Order: sequence, then C-alpha cells, then structure tokens
Amino acid sequence: MHDVERTANLLGATSLALTDRFLREATRERGLSTSSAAALVTLHADPGLSVSELGRRVGLSQPAAARMVDALEAHGLVERRHGTATQRRRRVHPTTQGHQLAHRVLDDRNDPLVHALSHLEESDQQVLAGLLEKILRQVHAEVGQGQRICRLCDRDRCLRSAPCPVGQAERGEGG
Repeated sequence: MHDVERTANLLGATSLALTDRFLREATRERGLSTSSAAALVTLHADPGLSVSELGRRVGLSQPAAARMVDALEAHGLVERRHGTATQRRRRVHPTTQGHQLAHRVLDDRNDPLVHALSHLEESDQQVLAGLLEKILRQVHAEVGQGQRICRLCDRDRCLRSAPCPVGQAERGEGG
C-alpha cells in the first residue's frame, strides 16, 4: 500500500527547498522582501490595483500593504496614479524599472525549478505537470483566492502550452 504521508512529506520538503532557493535570490540579490517580490510580479501581470487589493493578493493587511507600496515607490519600482473619474482610490502601477525587476524575479523563480525538472525524463515531466494541475485545482477548490495562489506565477510561461488550472478552477471549468 502506498504511503501517502511519506509522499506528502517529500512534496513538502521539495516545495520548501525550491522556494527557499528562489527566495534567497529574490531577497538577497534583488533586495526585495518576499511580499515585495510578489507585489511586483502581481503588478507586472495586473497593473493598476488598489493598495488594498494588492495587499489582499500578497497576504498583507491594508496598512502593511501601504507601507510596502511606499517603500517600492521610494525605490522607483512603482508609482501611484489616479484612477478614472469613477475610481476614488489611486492605483499602483509598476514603473519601467519595476517591470524589469519583476522579469528578473520571475527568472530567479523559474531557473531552479527548470533545473530540478531537467533531471526528469520528458514523460515524467508531463506526468508531473498533469498531477500538479490536479493539485492546484483542488487547492483552489479548498481555499479559493486564485490571485493569491498565483501571486508569483509567470503567467506567460503558465499559459504557453496549456490553460492555467487555477484560472480554470476560478471559472468553474473542469480539468
């Protein structure tokens, strides 16, 4: 009989090891906090969010999100712009420098993952992709918050060869 708890432990250890490796790059070499890295990637994919919505997506309270945006703005990575006449709140947009740094953060995230997968046969990579899609759909079914799940997702790479499983789950599509 398969030991699901061992598999879960292996998945947890793998996830943490790869996350630690990525976060080390983003925080030490790029000078960003984990939340700031997630905020830049989020704004890169979806510019013009309110501070409150950005905070919700990266898991920060509104005051903490405002402080984070202040710091990003002080470093020239984001700017606040007035919304439309019907939008009372100012919206946060990445600057050119912020977009460039978001690209580097995504590369920092992607490189160790690609390296880890490169040790698997292509058929194993395909099986793993299918399993991860199932897991992501289930995670979304249990917790929702697709934007939070995908806060450090490279949408261009995700959508390159198949639909996003979290996006499908958000729309109620089967997978």
